[in-house]
Amino acid sequence: QVPLVESGGGSVQAGGSLRLSCTASRYRYNIMAWFRQAPGKEREGVAVIYTGSSTTSYADSVKGRFTISRDNAKNTVYLQMNSLKPEDTAMYFCAADTLYRGRWYEKNAYNSWGQGTQVTVSS
Repeated sequence: QVPLVESGGGSVQAGGSLRLSCTASRYRYNIMAWFRQAPGKEREGVAVIYTGSSTTSYADSVKGRFTISRDNAKNTVYLQMNSLKPEDTAMYFCAADTLYRGRWYEKNAYNSWGQGTQVTVSS
């Protein structure tokens, strides 16, 4: 049993769109986020959403292009990615926790992670 399962990754040309999904199968989380990691680079926070208020935050590199949303009834979070660029190419991970452990963009703030879904953007 994996607590978080991502889907929706794939290959797309620059300017295209993809929609990622992350479903929590065992727990009900209060905070859920998307991270990404390119080969040889650090894992970085992309977006976060809080269950109660639906408050969101984004990395500067994706503001205006990506939108995070959540369906609490389905315990699922989505990441709509528009106007994709080659630099968006990375493995995208879903992260979640029932507690607020620190800054949202720090990986240590989360105790549950998905296996990741690959996003590749060609020029």
